[in-house]
Amino acid sequence: MKRLRLGVLSILILMAQAASADDLRGNTPQGTRTDGNDEIVLQGFHWNSSRSSPDSWYSVLKSMAPQIQADGFTSVWMPVPWRDISRWSDPGTGASGGGEGYFWQDFDKNSAYGSDAQLRQAVDALSAGNIKVIYDVVPNHMDRQHVGPALKEPLGDKANWRDGCAQCDDGDPFMGGEADLNTQSAVVYNLFKNEFLNLRDHYSADGLRFDFVKGYSATTVDNWMKAFGDQHFCVGELWKAPNEYPANDWRHNATWQDGLKVWSDQSHCTVFDFALKERMQNAGLAEWRYGLNGNPDPAWRAAAVTFVDNHDTGYSPGANGGQHHWSLPEPLRDQAYAYILSSPGTPTVYWPDMYDWPRGQLLRQLIQIRRSAGIKADSPISFLDNYSGLVAEVTGSQQMLLVALGSNLKSESVPGSFSQALVAGDNGAIRIWRAKGVDVQFRCAKGETQVGDAVYVWDQALSWASGTRRERCA
Repeated sequence: MKRLRLGVLSILILMAQAASADDLRGNTPQGTRTDGNDEIVLQGFHWNSSRSSPDSWYSVLKSMAPQIQADGFTSVWMPVPWRDISRWSDPGTGASGGGEGYFWQDFDKNSAYGSDAQLRQAVDALSAGNIKVIYDVVPNHMDRQHVGPALKEPLGDKANWRDGCAQCDDGDPFMGGEADLNTQSAVVYNLFKNEFLNLRDHYSADGLRFDFVKGYSATTVDNWMKAFGDQHFCVGELWKAPNEYPANDWRHNATWQDGLKVWSDQSHCTVFDFALKERMQNAGLAEWRYGLNGNPDPAWRAAAVTFVDNHDTGYSPGANGGQHHWSLPEPLRDQAYAYILSSPGTPTVYWPDMYDWPRGQLLRQLIQIRRSAGIKADSPISFLDNYSGLVAEVTGSQQMLLVALGSNLKSESVPGSFSQALVAGDNGAIRIWRAKGVDVQFRCAKGETQVGDAVYVWDQALSWASGTRRERCA
């Protein structure tokens, strides 16, 4: 019988008190802004959520908090909490909208998603379930024609806007740039800094999701987060292809991964893995390995926040089907979720996929498998090239997973030390195995450890067969 040869054996020996270091709210207390660690994020809205009826969207989130906790999510990405009374329409297509939060007027928390009181009730319910709250924030632009009363005076100076400071803005314009704030202005910078602290101190903010980060400096984000707190989570939306950079910019000829990682390094935040999204949209399963989350360097994997679709790229329930600017075709969606939920990076699940459309049960199974295996943002991953589709081995803190998507890998080729964890899709399009316990005896002649340390044993040539194997740690 053919034996599948796995590249790395990683056996984690947990010392007596290691388990006590785990944070019930996902990320460990020692976690940093640039590493999602063991977070599993639910995007807690879609494009049409602000038009929810009969209940406000915040009321929906409050009522769903126990279910969100039971489903294994550690964080919820909340909609923009600021007042947005904007309205728009396209006579050509018949599409219309407004109030989603991305063309906001001021920091008033009474929005189309619900009242200030309903927002507080929703975040209290989530926090009571040990679920972190991550707010979507939009520092680049706002509704300049309808600035709210509280901001009219501080933003009255034209120098606080992109077009009033001799184009001193430090990023790309949003559309024509007429509504862009000058984040280099001390007034604008401090307005946002103080509002972020307000969200942290009075609205239970555990993290921030920065919208349209190509519109302002990564260093500005870094400075905001230093004030907000290095122990809090942050992620940026850098949706910019290499060919969108000027021809004389090195990123023009670089990879998607390179541009994303540079932004992450400068902001000290995680970043949405548009490198993986691009490969999912434009390449076969085997090339999904070229996402940021599949990079050989663990620091690159840790910086990746993976997703299949969101309120911009995907479809939404309700009017016009949402935006769906770059939606992944339906036949690939289950496999895409199987990949992001069983691989490194910080996975994000889109609300409609979880709770509106018939995919929730599969996602619950995948989340359970991820958590049981102890897969984290920087977990080791390697890919096996001698099979069709995508075959990967992922090493968690508790188990190793073998993931086969659209692959000709035969079940009889999988070593007996693995047991089947999941089979789904037509003709086994999704198959996941997990390693059973392996009895390994070794001694460390030179190592020194303390309670709480993890000790790894590596064997590059081990063929996974059943039975006992003795290894020595030199």
